[in-house]
Amino acid sequence: MIDHAAIKLRYEALDPLLDERGRRRFAAAEALAAGLGGVTAVSKITGIARSTINRGLAELRGEAAPEAALDRVRRGGGGRRSLAASDPTLVADLRSLVEPTTRGDPMAPLLWTAKSLRNLAAGLRDLGHRIAHNVVADLLRDMGYSLQANRKTLEGSNHPDRDAQFGYINEQVKAALAANQPAISVDTKKKELVGDFRNAGREYHPKGRPEPVRVHDFIIPELGRAAPYGVYDIANNAGWVSVGIDHDTASFAVNAIRTWWRKMGSERFPNASQLVITADGGGSNGTRVRLWKRELQALADELGIPITVCHLPPGTSKWNKIEHRLFSFITQNWRGRPLVSYQAIVQLIAATTTDAGLKVQAEIDTNTYPAGIKITDAEMDEINIRRHDFHGEWNYTISPNTPTRLKR
Repeated sequence: MIDHAAIKLRYEALDPLLDERGRRRFAAAEALAAGLGGVTAVSKITGIARSTINRGLAELRGEAAPEAALDRVRRGGGGRRSLAASDPTLVADLRSLVEPTTRGDPMAPLLWTAKSLRNLAAGLRDLGHRIAHNVVADLLRDMGYSLQANRKTLEGSNHPDRDAQFGYINEQVKAALAANQPAISVDTKKKELVGDFRNAGREYHPKGRPEPVRVHDFIIPELGRAAPYGVYDIANNAGWVSVGIDHDTASFAVNAIRTWWRKMGSERFPNASQLVITADGGGSNGTRVRLWKRELQALADELGIPITVCHLPPGTSKWNKIEHRLFSFITQNWRGRPLVSYQAIVQLIAATTTDAGLKVQAEIDTNTYPAGIKITDAEMDEINIRRHDFHGEWNYTISPNTPTRLKR
């Protein structure tokens, strides 16, 4: 009598370790040991075709022809050709459908698309390809795309030129990286209460002994809030964070960029002839903030090179590269840990790393930055700004008036 349960148990235990030949011969050996009706029984238990088991039996009996090469599991040329190999224009046509609507952070190694798999498959069928939507998913994954979460497509307003602006940012960053010029993504991370306050997330502690924190999140006046402003070097996967103790103003933001240049950027880009900055459209580095442009003019004068700024379109702040490449990992690194002091915040930020090689440096910015500074029209007229033809309010270049390169 065939012991179906025992065969199933042995197969489930060994299956993850077997290749195609090993699986075939295991099934054949079980069928041989089971005797009459063994091939049928093993086929039902394992799902391996009867013809495959019979081929394995022939191999065990020495009746099968020898393999063409000992290191091959399948004969040369075996297996079905991939659809991409048999249809040479398929990948190019799929890319042409995806790229006009590709959006997200510029130069991302993992792109995303808002078109559904079924719509893409229908579009490919209209171009003469025979393909199902599940195959489109496999092709997109091989091409480096993933499907964007719905919650991000619904964020904020939907500006008619949103996707075109992402394309424009992409071209500006591509050109900078191709020329070995610095391209950075900047933003202010969420302000954090400093002190023994609860921080989201969990960390290991002795059972029943969680770290005690305050019940209420009332600010401690002598500690205040930390304002981390980040600079992410796109080409080098490196980040800088200035931890401010005062107001999050445009002066603070530009000084963080200045400090990044002194501490990291000038060494990485000794022959820089321009600087490309991608930033959100609001906050201290907003499109309408006059102080931001005046401070950038001062920085351009110090660096002696033009600074090109490309703002993300409205309602897309979560797509800023720095959010996904720097801030998200900082948040993971300090999860469940009270940010008891500014020094603790700096140390936690600087200890942030990833398997992809992210390196981060951080420093406390002890300067004060008064809020409410007004920039007059006369001061704006002194800014050497060239607005780009495409959405000049989002894309502009500020060139130095007095090019005296900043010392390292």
